[in-house]
Amino acid sequence: MEPVTIPVSGTDAIGATLWHADGARAAVLLHPATAVTQRYYEAFARYLHGLGFHVLTYDYRGTGRSRPADLRQCAVTMAEWIEDDNAAVTRWAAARFPGLPLLAVGHSVGGHAIALSSASDLLSAAVLVASHAGVTRTIRGAFERMRVWTVMRVLAPVLCTVLGYMPGRRIGLGEDLPRTVMLQWSRWTTLPGYFLDDPAMDARRRMARVRLPLLVLGFDDDPWANARAIDILVKPLVNARLERRPIAPRDAGLPAIGHMGFFRKQCADRIWPQVGEWLLAHCAVNEDAR
Repeated sequence: MEPVTIPVSGTDAIGATLWHADGARAAVLLHPATAVTQRYYEAFARYLHGLGFHVLTYDYRGTGRSRPADLRQCAVTMAEWIEDDNAAVTRWAAARFPGLPLLAVGHSVGGHAIALSSASDLLSAAVLVASHAGVTRTIRGAFERMRVWTVMRVLAPVLCTVLGYMPGRRIGLGEDLPRTVMLQWSRWTTLPGYFLDDPAMDARRRMARVRLPLLVLGFDDDPWANARAIDILVKPLVNARLERRPIAPRDAGLPAIGHMGFFRKQCADRIWPQVGEWLLAHCAVNEDAR
């Protein structure tokens, strides 16, 4: 493990961790979910490293090791996470490992970044895990839908105004978030197509550029990234080579997976090999092409 710092957007920087693998056939980038730090992905990163990949994890600006001393002074947006942070990490890895295939695994908003970032043309293939259009109306279950509606429409505006940031740790949302990230996220949840209906994102044109093989994982017990919400997200990926894999926890011999469970050790023997084998297969395809 090597702690690294990746410059992004002028004086800003991203805190990252690199796992080196002797004789690696490819490098894998792990793009995190909202309000989740890179520590959450360490077990999965070690699994991929054990398969012979270089692996890079990182924290978006305003979170984890990329958090400034005063979060109230951080003005990064979620759109900038998706484009600038993703691109900085991807281009850094491409420069660090020239000639090796570059692969990515994106969790939730990390999958959005793969679908939208201008740097995705440097990738050979990618996996989207529980990535979906985060529209409140598509959330399964009336209680969960109301809970998310309350956080996004009531708590977020009030707390961000009063405190100058979103205190995610205090309310069980995950990590604290910059005010600008939280308010943009909140606004997107009100739109019928999430960020697809934000004109400033130009999302459909950007997503149509993606021509990668994409493995799209969804879990039957995930109330947020359910099949309907995943459909909305992937529909504009008209030129990507999509492979959808809906996974039922019971079929995998697990009591639950949900939105966060894939990266927990309970999935190491049951589901991780599906992703590991898929990534290894796409190394082979890339090597054959060379």
